[in-house]
Amino acid sequence: MKTTSSVLVANFKHWGIHHIFGIPGKAVSPILFEILHHEMEFVLSKHEAAAGFEAAGYALMNQKIGVAVGTSGPGGTNLLTAAGQAKASNLPLLIITGHPSMKDTGKAMGQDSSIFGSDLVDMFKSVTKFSARIERGDMLQPFLQHALEKALSGVKGPVHLSIPFDILLEEIEPFQLELPVSHDMISPKTSEVIDKLNMAKRPLLFLGKGVHSSKSYAEVQHLAEHWNIPVITTPGGKGTFPSNHTMSLGAFGLGGTVEASEYLHEKVDLLLVIGSKLSDMSIPGLSEAMYPEHVIHFDYDPTFIGKSIQVPTTPVLGDIKANLTAILKDIPNTNSEAFIAPIESIPLQENNPGERMSAIQVLRAMRYSLPDDAIIFGDDGSHSFYGIKHFDIYKPGTFFFDDIFGAMGNGIGYAIGAKLAAPKETIVCLVGDGCMFMHGTELSTAYNYNSSVLFIVLNNGRLDMVEKGMQKMIGTSIGGVYETPLDVTRFAESMGLEAYTCYNPFDLNDRIKEALNRIEETNKPIVIEALVDENEIPPTMGRQ
Repeated sequence: MKTTSSVLVANFKHWGIHHIFGIPGKAVSPILFEILHHEMEFVLSKHEAAAGFEAAGYALMNQKIGVAVGTSGPGGTNLLTAAGQAKASNLPLLIITGHPSMKDTGKAMGQDSSIFGSDLVDMFKSVTKFSARIERGDMLQPFLQHALEKALSGVKGPVHLSIPFDILLEEIEPFQLELPVSHDMISPKTSEVIDKLNMAKRPLLFLGKGVHSSKSYAEVQHLAEHWNIPVITTPGGKGTFPSNHTMSLGAFGLGGTVEASEYLHEKVDLLLVIGSKLSDMSIPGLSEAMYPEHVIHFDYDPTFIGKSIQVPTTPVLGDIKANLTAILKDIPNTNSEAFIAPIESIPLQENNPGERMSAIQVLRAMRYSLPDDAIIFGDDGSHSFYGIKHFDIYKPGTFFFDDIFGAMGNGIGYAIGAKLAAPKETIVCLVGDGCMFMHGTELSTAYNYNSSVLFIVLNNGRLDMVEKGMQKMIGTSIGGVYETPLDVTRFAESMGLEAYTCYNPFDLNDRIKEALNRIEETNKPIVIEALVDENEIPPTMGRQ
């Protein structure tokens, strides 16, 4: 017999999880004590929401699952934001929260997480795929198995288990669970898709982040090349298709390109939507006059199919990669190299005297100085929309951004967790000063646990999307400008990091190259602050 906490942590180890993220508290302390005996590292985050972001980024890169732990009461409520973000990002995240004691439930208890206090199980239901309380030790095995199946099947996502302190100490028969293997669901509509593609005169591919989730980069490229279909991406679909591919028109929606809009203006007869809900972030500027004649919509979840673009629609439900593989099984391979255009870099431009640099120049300097396979995590804000529009992708799967839930600071945590899961990858966090104000203390977490992320911070002293949006709507802004702007370099240095402030794109280009070499030497994160024009209009003003 072993304690529930021991069995739980032994399963984490069996799944190949080497890092658990969270903040200690009495209610979950038995789990932390067991981590000491299993050659695993407990990553002390600075806020539970950030711990959840870090665990989600870890899951994205390890292709398994991430684990975040928070104590009862406020530890759990802080993790709600991370759960909502993981659900929007389709990432498998196991959240464990505590409760003072099952045997004392119903009595007055501090940080009560039952129905008599802050009912965490109920709170988590709307932001997870599964939320339950383990009320006896023998319930752990079936409930943990259910949680894993929910997290890793279909549209992947977060799950939550509340385990009271006394249950964690209860002795049970040991067991070992395997991570479930998702069964591919293939739609019966695949032959119909082929017929429609063969008949289409002016088709268009519209890629969302479901392409990231399904890792179907090669399949969408094969599809585009065989049928000569131009490709656009949603903001969340950025990074799913090479920018220098001759079929690429860039992004549509917020941060979209002129080429993408012009193609839709000229009337599309068949729009293939792959892995997108078509939210208001993805289709601003798409008028009824631009609607296609027919939509083929690939997704696991039918909830939003046919809702945003109300034209005749063929749903292709099930696993995106499996469905595309079925469609392409008899299609000869294409010569993808023939579709890749030479890289044409736009020269950097010096700032006007006395003015800050343009955010566009920051993104161009990043593209000049970063390797093609550097993985960018865009935090939530106009800085990432500049990236969507101006940062070219040469290798699919190297830019991640959520355009649905949009929790500020999520990119900081995602990048930290991703680097711990894949230490050999070049991981870059594209972030703004507003996100740094929210979760910038996680720089300390990155430093203390050797998560050697390169943080590039665009600083214009304001909540840029909000402030510019207010200016557009009412001619002024309220609460959008920081009275005392963040000094990013001094902030980072106070937590032990090397940090630099750049005033022009040429200096930024050099600093990034130096930082990448320095990271190799020290295995520590580095922060580069880019001071950008406060009055520059971001590519987000098309949203109504």
